[in-house]
Amino acid sequence: MKLQLIIVSIFVFPTIVSAQWIKQKVESKASLRGLSVVSEKIIWAGGTGGTVLKTGNGGKTWQVIIVPGAEKLDFRDIEAFDANTAYILSIGNGDASRIYKTTDGGKNWKLQFINRDEKAFYDAIACLDRNNCLAMSDPVDGRFPMIRTTNGMTWRPIAENKLPAAIEGEAAFAASGTCLFINHQNRNVYLVTGGAVSRVLFSSIRGSKWTAVETPVTQGSSSSGIFSIAFYDGLKGAVVGGDYQKPDAADNNIALTKNGGKSWYSVKGLSGYRSGVAFISESTIIAVGNNGSDLSFDGGQTWRKIGNENLNAVAAKGRNAVWAVGQDGIVLKLHLQ
Repeated sequence: MKLQLIIVSIFVFPTIVSAQWIKQKVESKASLRGLSVVSEKIIWAGGTGGTVLKTGNGGKTWQVIIVPGAEKLDFRDIEAFDANTAYILSIGNGDASRIYKTTDGGKNWKLQFINRDEKAFYDAIACLDRNNCLAMSDPVDGRFPMIRTTNGMTWRPIAENKLPAAIEGEAAFAASGTCLFINHQNRNVYLVTGGAVSRVLFSSIRGSKWTAVETPVTQGSSSSGIFSIAFYDGLKGAVVGGDYQKPDAADNNIALTKNGGKSWYSVKGLSGYRSGVAFISESTIIAVGNNGSDLSFDGGQTWRKIGNENLNAVAAKGRNAVWAVGQDGIVLKLHLQ
């Protein structure tokens, strides 16, 4: 009987001996914030100076691409689907907000969208599949503008009466390209905000009615709020943030949901402001920020710090494909043992 109990405990409660970031050799000094992990082999990233990074062999070699005509742009978000197909979004006021797409691995890029509204500032892009994607802007005249493609080629604005409403002083953060999220399990679109309030706004992907949910995440200043959202499935999710001007402040910078975002509850344990969060498995979650990284093995209830690297974004496709990017061209892979 005792032997049986010991065997069960080994399988139910596996021990993680170590968790360590391994720095990759990448010939770039771009500030990287966009990140898309397609598989254990294929990873794309985007950053300043019109820079796109790509590996097709799990990080053994990296291709550094400068998108023609985009040398002054900052690519904050990237959505990739294989070694050939990816969308990239640049941020900024007016025509600095753009969307490009490649279907030949970055050899050629098609400019699909250029923002003509001087009041708009696009923050992020999210895709249900390679043909159906959304992109969103900070509020204009009290609503969050959004554009949509349903064919992977042309983008059209969503009607104003179907856009989520914003509170005065509310905005979104283009810190990691993860303030906008499409959940493939429940087919909801999630938008997280900061500034005057820290809210989660969600709607069905084809819906026109948005539900706004308040969260316990830090709010009330232009530098505070929710910066990133991720889900494991249709119910379990996490948001992280804080105040990027107070990177070491560790209170009220994470909240979890067990009901698909209908309500959120606070937990403690992060080491400071965090701009990116990702689920590695149902129980393993990682969050990154400019003063380091934190890892949880119990669904976000407790956390431990695993590094001090200045990171902007994190993404995962299982325990063997956990990647993060940050300042000065830094690209890291997480080694779990």
